Amino acid sequence: MKRHPRKIRSFAFALGLGLLVLLDPPTAAAELRLFAAASTTTVMDELIALYDRNGGGSVVASYASSSTLAKQIVNGAPADIFISANQSWMDHLAKNGAIEPASRRDLLTNRLVLVAPADTTWTLAIGPGFPLAAALDNGRLAMGDPDHVPAGIYGRQALGALGVWDAVADRVARAADVRGALVLVERGEAPAGIVYATDAAVTPKVRVVDVFPETSHPPIRYPAAIVVGRATPEVERFFAFLASDAATAVYARFGFGLASGPAPR
Repeated sequence: MKRHPRKIRSFAFALGLGLLVLLDPPTAAAELRLFAAASTTTVMDELIALYDRNGGGSVVASYASSSTLAKQIVNGAPADIFISANQSWMDHLAKNGAIEPASRRDLLTNRLVLVAPADTTWTLAIGPGFPLAAALDNGRLAMGDPDHVPAGIYGRQALGALGVWDAVADRVARAADVRGALVLVERGEAPAGIVYATDAAVTPKVRVVDVFPETSHPPIRYPAAIVVGRATPEVERFFAFLASDAATAVYARFGFGLASGPAPR
């Protein structure tokens, strides 16, 4: 019996569609989303790669100022874990019911440093009334925006405690985050900047002029927490990994201290 060509084509299409359904692989598990302070970019990229290599799974990270990320999370951004560079922005999430309270922990510590382009040679000892304005000459001081960026907030607190903030306040180049301040110094667009010690360590284009006294600003601590409603087994597994011995070794290699131990030197 002669078959109609249209029926043959319809049968072939239906058969092909059925095979596609049968051969289609299972939907991949959703990637974990980490929102972390810009100053953790290098170390978190290393940890994410280590976690993936050891079968933990894929993690997608978004880095920016803690203030920017915190506001995004409050507004519904799809983050699973948040790491802030100060307590205030984690407190902001807690007040808005945006984190799992029981998951919150202090993870890391850091130090605040004054940096200059690597090809400069001037020196300056940080202390009460130190002549920072004179060292800037006609240039500007690069730092995270002191109105909301943690590194900038710490920097303003330190300069205020040392009695030099008023002399440089109108000469601050306000960056969107601490890595932005670092770039300004790397490029020679600012003769000096205030960043974390770990930021200065990731580039040969800047040098540390001096370290700010720990007594000049509140302790620099990085709290971490799971975002509310995101505490799946996969998220909790990666969150635990961030406090593991393997992660601790990576933190030390990049110059971070542990919140449970002494600050890095």
